[in-house]
Amino acid sequence: MKLYKTIYSFLAIGSLLLLNACTSKFDELNTDPNNPTAIGSQYLFPYAVEKSVDRYWGGNTRFERLNLDGAMLWIQYLARNIYSNEGDNYGITPTFYNNTWKSLYNDGLVNFQRIITESSTTGKTPNKNYEGAAIVMRTWVFSLLTDMYGAIPYTDALKGTDTSPVYTPTYDSMDKVYENLLNDLKLANEKLTVGGPSITGDIIYSGDILKWKKFANSLRLRLANRQAAKKSAESRAIMREILADPVKFPIFTSNSDNALLANTITRPSNNEWHEVMIIGSRTDWNISKTLVDKLSGLNDTRLGVFANKNKSNAYEGVPNGLPDAIATTYLSTGSVLGDYFTRANTPSVIMTYSELQLILAEAAFDGDITGTADDYFKKGIDASFAQYSLSTPTDYLKTVGTISKEKIIEQKWIALFGQGVEAWTEFRRTGFPKFSARDPRAVFENDGIVPTRLPYPTTEYSLNKAKLDEGIKLIGTDNMKAKLWWTE
Repeated sequence: MKLYKTIYSFLAIGSLLLLNACTSKFDELNTDPNNPTAIGSQYLFPYAVEKSVDRYWGGNTRFERLNLDGAMLWIQYLARNIYSNEGDNYGITPTFYNNTWKSLYNDGLVNFQRIITESSTTGKTPNKNYEGAAIVMRTWVFSLLTDMYGAIPYTDALKGTDTSPVYTPTYDSMDKVYENLLNDLKLANEKLTVGGPSITGDIIYSGDILKWKKFANSLRLRLANRQAAKKSAESRAIMREILADPVKFPIFTSNSDNALLANTITRPSNNEWHEVMIIGSRTDWNISKTLVDKLSGLNDTRLGVFANKNKSNAYEGVPNGLPDAIATTYLSTGSVLGDYFTRANTPSVIMTYSELQLILAEAAFDGDITGTADDYFKKGIDASFAQYSLSTPTDYLKTVGTISKEKIIEQKWIALFGQGVEAWTEFRRTGFPKFSARDPRAVFENDGIVPTRLPYPTTEYSLNKAKLDEGIKLIGTDNMKAKLWWTE
């Protein structure tokens, strides 16, 4: 996982060797060995993947933990037992949205773009499989950014090193960004070639190009379904095109295809939640009462993976938004995050077969694709249980009840546990799941509204104000209550 430290140690050692090398060539003597002019894709790719996925899944820097101190609380997977103003009451600091933006652009997108440029047919090291995989990852990161902020720099965003550099990029509307992302994923599928050039440094699929193609097309289905309420004809055509030709457009067919960032038992390659909660000894989070109540009501055995029982051998959730004086009373009784999720080598999840099947269930329910929504629904639920080596209880579907749009999204919410950012997006898009009434003792900021987006970073106000102002006009206002484009 965290290969970048090894990578730059390797580069530093190489630089020291160069310092001691003898050469009679003037240009070699005047090359700074500590500032290499190019880093190969085999090094850039794992660095960019890791930085992007770690930011999405966890992050271990206080006030910047996008998932733990933002989405996982807002979507009521977790609740805080202290410092409720760090996310649980909808309050966040500028570093939260400033550094999320900065990291996803600078650490992720810039490096994926470098790989795409260098690996293209006109690049220095042509390799269409590196190019295709980098396009998939670039698309995924851009989708995170637009789903969190709204209108974003896209068309001009990565042109800072072009011959005619763009330092103040224009903001593109969400519908325009989505249009480009969907086209990019189709292009990535075309470029990715099974039996083509090999790729190394792939810390998601270990160079398995067929799995990269499956991820590209499954992600395309996610984005097409997400915009279906706004561009129904276009989305329907995309989804049907993919499903009509599984040879040309392969998709996830089992949990073995899941897009995961593998973590290891050794630091710094460990899971980010292990770093925060085990290595860092932070005990600030409990399982939310909302999640415990819902899964208990369904007799859902996934609760035993998501949460640990308390000292009384029971699952007790903590209400969200409680002031510290009340929240801290749950320290000894509230259930904590399950051991599975705090292990050092638990993978960081990007997209799963379960999610895909529930996407198809929704699309079939809405009439956007052929097939039976119930069949997709069952497959999605079964895959989620199997993801944790569990079997779906025999009476589970009967307990869940007749399929509906709400039931589909509710099961997706359960299946997405851990992927707080993704679940938060689905909640904002559909309004599901419906959460129970708030605890009367809870106190919330943001006028009590679950955040609908992140504010734009303060750096954009100082460095790109004119273009930012135009971008804000595309969403209405720069606060955490503005509704985004795909809201149904």
